[in-house]
Amino acid sequence: MPRARRKQRTAAWAIALVLLCTLLTSTGQLMFKLAAGRLEFTPMGLISNHYLTIGCIVYVLGALLLIMALKHGELSVLYPFVATSFVWVSLFSVRFLEESMTPFKWAGIASIIVGISLIGIGSR
Repeated sequence: MPRARRKQRTAAWAIALVLLCTLLTSTGQLMFKLAAGRLEFTPMGLISNHYLTIGCIVYVLGALLLIMALKHGELSVLYPFVATSFVWVSLFSVRFLEESMTPFKWAGIASIIVGISLIGIGSR
C-alpha cells in the first residue's frame, strides 16, 4: 500500500478516535454535572458518588484515546475535532438534563460543524 494512502487511512482512524474521545469526555462532563447535585466533601461522600466515579473513569479513558490519536495524526488536523465536545454536551444536556436549545445554541453548533469541515478540507 502506498505511503500516502496509508497516512490518509491513519488520519481517518485518528479522527474517529478523537471523536470517540469527545463522546467520552462529554459523557464525563454530564456525569460531573449529575455528581454535583449529590456532592459531599467527605471521603465516603466522594467514594459513594457513582456519577463522580463514572465521570472520572470515562474522562481518563477519553484522555488516553486522545493521546493515542495524537500519536498517529497531525495536531493541527485532529485538535479542532475536540470542539465537537461542545456539540455533544449541548445535545446531552437537552436529553438528560432537560435543558433547552435556543437558536443561538443551534447557530453555535452549526458554526462548530462548519469550522471543523473547513479545517478538514484545508488539511488535504
